[in-house]
Amino acid sequence: MSEMSRGGPSRRSLLASGAAAVGLGVMGGGSLGIRPAFAAVDWKRHAGTSLEVNLIKGPRGDLLHRSAAEFTALTGIKVSSEVIPEQQQRQKIVIELTSGRPSFDVVHLSYHVQKRQFDKAGWLADLTGFMKDPALTEPSLKEADFSSAGLLYAKTPNGEMRSLPLSVDYFILYWNKELFQKKNVAFPTTFDEMMRAAETLTDPKAGTYGFVGRGLRNANMALWGAFFLAYGGRFLDDKGNLLIDGPEAVEATRLYQRLLTKTAPPGVVGFNWMESMAAFTQGRAAMWLDGVGWAPPLEDPNASRVVGKVGYAVVPKGPADHAAATYGDGIGVAAASSKKEAGYLYCQWAVSKLMGARLLQAGGGVPFRDSILGDAEVQQGVKMPREWLDSAIGSAKISKLGLPVVVPVAEFRDIVGSAVTATLSGADPAAELKKAAEQYRPILERSEKA
Repeated sequence: MSEMSRGGPSRRSLLASGAAAVGLGVMGGGSLGIRPAFAAVDWKRHAGTSLEVNLIKGPRGDLLHRSAAEFTALTGIKVSSEVIPEQQQRQKIVIELTSGRPSFDVVHLSYHVQKRQFDKAGWLADLTGFMKDPALTEPSLKEADFSSAGLLYAKTPNGEMRSLPLSVDYFILYWNKELFQKKNVAFPTTFDEMMRAAETLTDPKAGTYGFVGRGLRNANMALWGAFFLAYGGRFLDDKGNLLIDGPEAVEATRLYQRLLTKTAPPGVVGFNWMESMAAFTQGRAAMWLDGVGWAPPLEDPNASRVVGKVGYAVVPKGPADHAAATYGDGIGVAAASSKKEAGYLYCQWAVSKLMGARLLQAGGGVPFRDSILGDAEVQQGVKMPREWLDSAIGSAKISKLGLPVVVPVAEFRDIVGSAVTATLSGADPAAELKKAAEQYRPILERSEKA
């Protein structure tokens, strides 16, 4: 087995450290009812097989890597895992899959970046038939058990299940209860109320601000997407045409501009998730809109000044929609693999209730499966505050994809992200979005024709 690493903290490594600080909270298989369900499957049918698995380094990949011996004990299938930091992993698997001879049988993928690319290239095996085979699939693993966003990610336009949704990242609203109480501000239930609350809670003389979020180009697209969806925005129409310069996008950008220029800390134009988290954990921001997986560091007394003061809530309602911007990852079997059934057994185990419970209880991720989120025994083992769990459960009901499902996702984030960042220096949202749309449309058209 090999494991690659790189210098400096990453988003996922911080999540992992936060999860470790809170504690893993692992529950045994029997207490979750996993073993009886597993027993219904002929898990030993490929005993003696060896699988090569390519994983993204972080809480999800690390958990699977750490627990591989359990899968071997269950199936007799030997596993060799390669765990690689996210950016390198994305590059490596695309190179190998393009070659037609990947070194791995099972691959961990980032849906919000790679979904369209993988579908278009046909790189993953169709798992639909395997899921319908009772000798291969335990009874509770059904398509209906995955959230709507998970199915959008995992299924092709033709309805084929090309991967299994593993872990989801919903955007939620973190809020500092102490700062709200000091100014007697009610918790906002709408975006308009959130804007007014942010203005009321901003006190530069005291060094506190009403809102913090990603202002940095490219990274800001995750936050902007949450606003865009709330205003009823759609990235593409039914024919695949770009829709990022219409009235919904302009109004969403105006709200983004107003929040980050009027109620956010100085320098927010350079803030990614790390700087936003730092402002919030230091007690300098009353609200922060970002991924649900950030809870563990906020509750770590060694890293946070707001332990016990944090509220967790589903994103407020927008003017046109109530939507939780959603990102996530999945796991699938390479179409080029000669060990597809064995690979599917691994994928099924990876998204099982046992493995999902471990991830959820650590606070390192939220499973796409509703049965895990709603399981009372699993919930008892969650180390995060109950509000955090409720925010995840509530977000699953209103989840919508936070980025367009296209091949040139990086270009989208760069071009539109630059336009949105420009508004923080006073540029007009409508003019900037129009220029971004004109620049990006030919890139998108070329990618679809390729």
